[in-house]
Amino acid sequence: MTTTPVTSELQAEFTLPNRRETNRTGPVRWLISHFIPYWYIGLLILIGAFGNAYLAAVVPVEIGKAFNAIMENPPKTGLLMDFVWVIVWTQLLRGVLQFARNFAAEWLGQLYERNIRDELYVSLLGKSMTFHNIQPVGDIMARATNDVREINFMFSPGINLVIGSANFVLLPIIMAPQYHPSLVITPLVFLIIYFLLIWQYLHELTPISNRVRSRFGRLNTRLAEALDGIETVKGMAQETSEINLFEQNAQEFRDASIRQGDIEARYLPLLLLGITQAAGLLHSLLLFRSGAITAGDVVGYFGLLQLFGFPTFASIFAYSQVSLGLASSRRILDLINNETDLDQNAEGYTAEMRGEVKFEDVSFAYQDANEDDYAIDHISFSVQPGQTVAIVGQTGTGKTSLVKLINRTYDVSAGAVLVDGVDVKDWKLESLRQQVSIIEQDIFLFSRKIKENIAFGHPDATDEEIIAAAKAAQAHEFILEFQDGYETVIGERGVTLSGGQRQRLALARAFLTDPRILVLDDSTSAIDSATEDKIQRAIYAAAKGRTTFIITHRLSQIRWADLIIVMRKGAVVAIGTHEELLETSEAYRRIFSE
Repeated sequence: MTTTPVTSELQAEFTLPNRRETNRTGPVRWLISHFIPYWYIGLLILIGAFGNAYLAAVVPVEIGKAFNAIMENPPKTGLLMDFVWVIVWTQLLRGVLQFARNFAAEWLGQLYERNIRDELYVSLLGKSMTFHNIQPVGDIMARATNDVREINFMFSPGINLVIGSANFVLLPIIMAPQYHPSLVITPLVFLIIYFLLIWQYLHELTPISNRVRSRFGRLNTRLAEALDGIETVKGMAQETSEINLFEQNAQEFRDASIRQGDIEARYLPLLLLGITQAAGLLHSLLLFRSGAITAGDVVGYFGLLQLFGFPTFASIFAYSQVSLGLASSRRILDLINNETDLDQNAEGYTAEMRGEVKFEDVSFAYQDANEDDYAIDHISFSVQPGQTVAIVGQTGTGKTSLVKLINRTYDVSAGAVLVDGVDVKDWKLESLRQQVSIIEQDIFLFSRKIKENIAFGHPDATDEEIIAAAKAAQAHEFILEFQDGYETVIGERGVTLSGGQRQRLALARAFLTDPRILVLDDSTSAIDSATEDKIQRAIYAAAKGRTTFIITHRLSQIRWADLIIVMRKGAVVAIGTHEELLETSEAYRRIFSE
């Protein structure tokens, strides 16, 4: 069966069309909204659960009748096979219903896992870079994998056992009065006390379950950071320190899990079960002595009380699984509901860019920065279509933050950034970003074929177009040196390539998308001198006909820029051509002299 995964229309950088809305006001409402399209599966679970419990109750009832038949004088042994066949056929039917219930519960759990994983992934792709800059990747991975899996387990076997056991609790109450009206007292008292103890158990277990999931997220975060920075760890011989930190997090996760086990070990319904069975047996024997019921009734009634054993033992695991599932739901929902400051503006402005860029008194501060701690402070300038702009300044002056305001990787805190006279906030985000390409200093390549990395922004590109882009970026020759050429699969983040090779592939990726605004964020820093001239010519050719921003310290690139912006402490201290700034700007001369 195929269904459309679900999501809701929250503010996001992008959403996928034709998605069902879900109620994200709380974990229980959210889970229910996921369940509504599959109500028929829930109905199948309920039918299977009730049928399973009812047919399980048939066994002690028939055994009681058989006992009475044997006890009569003379014994009615001819009826015994009738009781046997009733038990055989009812238990065969019970097996079918139990299979249907378990299959439906597993089916529902897998649907939940698939749809929630899809919804979370879509949500994460729709979050802004502000969100991703402050959210630990390891914790996201823990929520996207383990927490989503816990929701599956919450339904199968968790809720499946809860629903099944609930029917086993009710059947003795329903069927006990057939022997004697007063025999309903014991199972009714058990039911009341049982649910009070379950409430107390869940009340004590819920915060521990939240702590277990939180500690697992922290453990996973530390692991992801250590593996992502493995080169730094080994380069500084900090393996022992990292092991100690990991062991500390693992110990905290272990302690939380042991605390959960301690609560489960002190599960009071187990004691209640023994008291109930003893009290019920005593009550039925007293009624037998008074002649109110038969010996077979005592056997049948005590057999009904034995049904309490399944919900009592199953609920130890089932309710713990439900508690963990709810804790996981809360963690996933918190991640999904974490609002981004950006929105896709699906109805926004769309047009082919000319490449005019204007900053009007722009200020920007990161989300976790102090109120007045601006990375960009009251910057204004204009760039005409087709101009090449070099942005220079010492490290930490806000150069990268500045260019990332153009494609709305970040949104301005004050002022406005205009592209072709239109505020970037009024552009449709997809149209804006398709025409603005940023090549960063830290190049990210995927664990895919080389040609797939080049064509990432233009997946429909032909092999000829991919090769042409690679040639323009001076990447064609080294690609052919690999045994499989463009079919070569590179490692994650391009670790199998040199820095210069990674940057040339990134240039090829940008050239293929043919952006109207091209941003090169120190993207040629790892190019060796032997290929620098070729790269410079490639960039110069690529800059023709499009607006280009170059963040660089290479004088060879600064010289031929039409406009040079000199930045210091988040502010523009000088703007002009190379010759103008040499005469008028002490800050620029100082950079140039270095």
